[in-house]
Amino acid sequence: MGDQQGIKNQTGLVITVTESIRAFLLSVSDDQCLSQELRELAVALSSATNASYKQIRSLWIQSDVETRPALISLFSGSNFVFASPKPREKSEELKERLSKLKEQAERREYQELVKDITPKKDVYEPFSTYKDQIGFGLHVALIMFIGYLVGHFAFRALFNNNPIMNSAGGILGLVFGMFLEKLLFIIRTSEPNLKSPSSTSRMKKNQ
Repeated sequence: MGDQQGIKNQTGLVITVTESIRAFLLSVSDDQCLSQELRELAVALSSATNASYKQIRSLWIQSDVETRPALISLFSGSNFVFASPKPREKSEELKERLSKLKEQAERREYQELVKDITPKKDVYEPFSTYKDQIGFGLHVALIMFIGYLVGHFAFRALFNNNPIMNSAGGILGLVFGMFLEKLLFIIRTSEPNLKSPSSTSRMKKNQ
């Protein structure tokens, strides 16, 4: 764990510290020709398992040419060390989305498990059968016809049997009938427990 943390803190190429590298670092730490900072760096690197290639090479360049080993022989047997990539952190938005997807999946699994136990809800869908469609169409036509008649005769009584006004009254009554039917349809479909007449008749037959 400590070596991994040290690798992450080091920059550039990291290599393993072999016995030849450690012996070189210890000899450099005793070299009085080098600065105190370089000698302390050599001591610190000699006790590590992995070290920076750049730092070791810098010490090799600063060391005595006559006593230092060849660069190739110094790094012979050493291996490259790669740090584990930092795991990607999930954003808060992604975490929230994954949580919602997990809840939906759990809810579906639960519904799949209890589908044979819990009774099915009888949801009314408008115009789900041909009988509902035909019945609704006839009902709309009847309301519009009654509205036309009411408007026609009302305007006939008000405007002394004027053909133009009679027609206008009929059309006005027809439009009023359409709006009335639309209002009734909205009321019927907004009731959550309302069932279609066809479904109600089927339930009675099954009983």
